[in-house]
Amino acid sequence: MTTMHPAPTDAAPTPHLEWGTDVVALTFQWDDDAPVACNAVRVAGRTLPIHRIPFVEILTADAGHRPASGRLVHTEHGLRMRYVDHTETVHDGVHTLVIRQRSGDLEARLTLVARDGVAAVSSTVALTNVGTGHVVLRSVASWAAGFTDPGATDDALSDWERVTGENDWLGEGRWTRTPLRGPDFVPLAEHLTGHNPRGALTAVSTGTWSTAHALPVGALESRTTGLALAWQIEHNGAWRWEIGEDTAGGYLALSGPTDADSAWTRVLGPAESFASVPVTVAFAPDATGAVSALTDHRRATRRPHPDNTAMPVVFNDYMNTLDGDPTTEKLLPLIRAAAEVGAEVFCIDAGWYDDSGHWWDSVGEWLPSTTRFPGGLHEVIDAIRAEGMVAGLWLEPEVVGIRSPLADRLPAEAFLQRHGERVVEHDRFHLDLRHPAARAHLDDVIDRLVADFGLGFFKMDYNINPGPGTDLDADSVGDGLLGHNRAVLEWLDGVLDRHPSLVIENCSSGAMRMDYAMLSRLAMQSTSDQQDFRKYPPIAAAAPMAILPEQAASWAYPQPEMDAEESAFCLVTGMLGRFYVSGHLNRMTPAQRARVADAISVAKRLRGEIASAHPHWPLGLPAWEDPWVSLDLRGPDGDLVSLWRRGGDDMASLSFPHLVGHDIEVTPVFPLDLPSWRTEWDATTGTLHVRAGDARSSARTLRLSTRPTSVDEGARTGSD
Repeated sequence: MTTMHPAPTDAAPTPHLEWGTDVVALTFQWDDDAPVACNAVRVAGRTLPIHRIPFVEILTADAGHRPASGRLVHTEHGLRMRYVDHTETVHDGVHTLVIRQRSGDLEARLTLVARDGVAAVSSTVALTNVGTGHVVLRSVASWAAGFTDPGATDDALSDWERVTGENDWLGEGRWTRTPLRGPDFVPLAEHLTGHNPRGALTAVSTGTWSTAHALPVGALESRTTGLALAWQIEHNGAWRWEIGEDTAGGYLALSGPTDADSAWTRVLGPAESFASVPVTVAFAPDATGAVSALTDHRRATRRPHPDNTAMPVVFNDYMNTLDGDPTTEKLLPLIRAAAEVGAEVFCIDAGWYDDSGHWWDSVGEWLPSTTRFPGGLHEVIDAIRAEGMVAGLWLEPEVVGIRSPLADRLPAEAFLQRHGERVVEHDRFHLDLRHPAARAHLDDVIDRLVADFGLGFFKMDYNINPGPGTDLDADSVGDGLLGHNRAVLEWLDGVLDRHPSLVIENCSSGAMRMDYAMLSRLAMQSTSDQQDFRKYPPIAAAAPMAILPEQAASWAYPQPEMDAEESAFCLVTGMLGRFYVSGHLNRMTPAQRARVADAISVAKRLRGEIASAHPHWPLGLPAWEDPWVSLDLRGPDGDLVSLWRRGGDDMASLSFPHLVGHDIEVTPVFPLDLPSWRTEWDATTGTLHVRAGDARSSARTLRLSTRPTSVDEGARTGSD
């Protein structure tokens, strides 16, 4: 509810609203001459004031910035917005606040959502043209709020750090921690101008590979203030995040597509509306806690599905194995071997539809090959099911090869276009899922394959980025792309509504589209196409920054030519996520296959813990060339820690601040058939010292179990 607090002078009181849950709350202020702004956040029992800026920021063709800039914020509409009313509702632990404001002919409905027990707030902004003319939208921020203390007497940014990530094919999830005050934000003496600065630190995505470059996830942390926030933009297309500095403090702004970045404009006629893309911001006293809160939010907002907790082990024939060249002769021995080691799903990857050997530019019909499977694909699928495994197929549904017969059968309007020409990228056309013929085709493909083969699993890949969008039936190319992005999500919802037990893996040339528009719906995410097992640990370890641990499918692909330590290294890479196996199992010795079977058995025992655990990085977020890499998953039964050595010294020291003052028992989880690493625990500092064996490429998964003890007992030995 709104409460009126007396002003310190004779001025009229300022309306004041605190809204949220028991674990997080935001405070808003406004008055007759100022828009609604967030001026405080309550988290972990403390209320912290933050720099005030208008929470709703909108750029239109007829109302730009003040002062001129390229920012999401400091818009004229943001300054002109005035409070109209607000409503608060609570249903099944979901708290919703809607604040309505107006600026001229634009009505803005800010919708904030928080959930009991989750220290995160989701936000969208819906705009309606309440006038008689038209309004040309150029950007709509879904979140705009400060994060620094407005009462700070020193430099407001001096103790703040940002944690941001970069993606690339084969090099996903490369995170850096950087002080804000530095090259990105040099002291400008802007107070002498009387105006806010014009620049900002920004990251953008401009096409359908939503995570191909910068990641739509990040964090800000101030150890002095005791405040951290982590954010994610939940959109499968173009987006922008922005960190900026005003004369009075720092702010964070999050949005979907914009005119400047992704050629997006939207024209609203009278009574027409537009809704921004959803974003979420999580809060905690430190960055690890904020990422944990974001992890809670991801779990709370996933589409309900049996797979969310079942997490069956998947064998896929592609990575470093058949490489898109499946045949009956090659598959049958792999199927028997995969069942022997305990796989629960067997997915036939790319190539199953190909008769020519050159399938890249001919895909689209998704009919089984007659040359690869002389006895029919049914023979192979039946073999998978006879071994007690769920059968799955690879599919790249959104593309049609330029040589595919389907390219001429579907209407031209069913494809993304520019000026009447179908967009071609790497010898493929791209379907426009706004068009009913495109969606009907894909529905027919899915329903036919499920009905004909009894499939329970699809690996849905996505290997091209068609660019800014389509100008067909759209106000702009970015507007056409946004419509397509949203149609993809609607199509996926329809598939899962019709086939509620179907498990769908999200893949996109590795992880080029691992956003939470997609992952709120789909079961698991391939974290990379990286084929060098020594380069995979930084990707696997960092994955829970961007996605849930139980959705992170990092390839475990041991090979017959590997020695025991290398094989265990590969298997550890997949252990603290969604266990995802490949490799020439049928060529392995019984001892080698037994090690894979042991790893799968362990993964099955751990999956319940993984599905409720929170990530922590005892060596910090990994750099690409770090000789030691580690990931810790914290749960009620203790900590599960995977640790990889890639050369360098044979010693590493891991930090567990949450375990200071506890006695620790360290037990090996995997492998158990190789020598244990020596460990020593220092309870006074929460440090685990680890000494590896002689192998320069080796890995272990350990369990840390705790019991309270006095810090005066000092260092203790864990295991030898």
